Amino acid sequence: MNTLALGPSWLDPDYLLNTFGLPGLLLIVFAESGLLIGFFLPGDSLLFTTGLLVTTGQLKYPLWLVCTLIAIAAILGDQVGYLFGRKVGPSLFKRPDSRLFKQENVEKAHVFFEKHGPKSLVLARFVPIVRTFTPIIAGVSRMNYRLFVIYNIVGALLWGVGVTVLGAMLGKIAFVHEHIEKILILIVLLSVLPIVFEVLKARSQSKKAAAAEALAGGPDGPPAPPATGRGRHAKR
Repeated sequence: MNTLALGPSWLDPDYLLNTFGLPGLLLIVFAESGLLIGFFLPGDSLLFTTGLLVTTGQLKYPLWLVCTLIAIAAILGDQVGYLFGRKVGPSLFKRPDSRLFKQENVEKAHVFFEKHGPKSLVLARFVPIVRTFTPIIAGVSRMNYRLFVIYNIVGALLWGVGVTVLGAMLGKIAFVHEHIEKILILIVLLSVLPIVFEVLKARSQSKKAAAAEALAGGPDGPPAPPATGRGRHAKR
């Protein structure tokens, strides 16, 4: 099966699976689930392709075993991210930008976590970049550990197992094989839509806040009332 490389060849799901096999897949899932360096990895399309390759026999492992190992890797990845966040704490927000670290990614995950609370650990699994930083933010916020473990497991199962099984189910359909490149592109586009919506929403709110501030007379309060024309000569 040949797929379209979405970026460099080493980020193409088919290339990664054919080159590194199941161990490479598990390492990528682990890294993308909670390591700062894993935010750029192709998680969704990789899991979908994995399920498809299992169905076609190109990845010679039973589906139940692959799904089990993926879930474990995803759970452990979030676990490491949470513990890292607890150890690093607020200093993470002061860390300077580098080639593999952008402060804006931390801010996005923080806003996402503040907005959705514990369930963000489940929702973030389906949002690239955000899924890498959310467990770290949960650790920084010192989220209740037992609650974290519950949502971590649920998110790992829904994302890791769910997307893989979806690929295995659709892999039995001839249409999917004939249009696999377009389907992978669609998966990537759907996964980044939440980020686009959040950015557009933030910009809209910023413009509304600026407009409201302008109407209020700026940050120092409402403008002074206009002169009425009455001075000291107004009194008789």
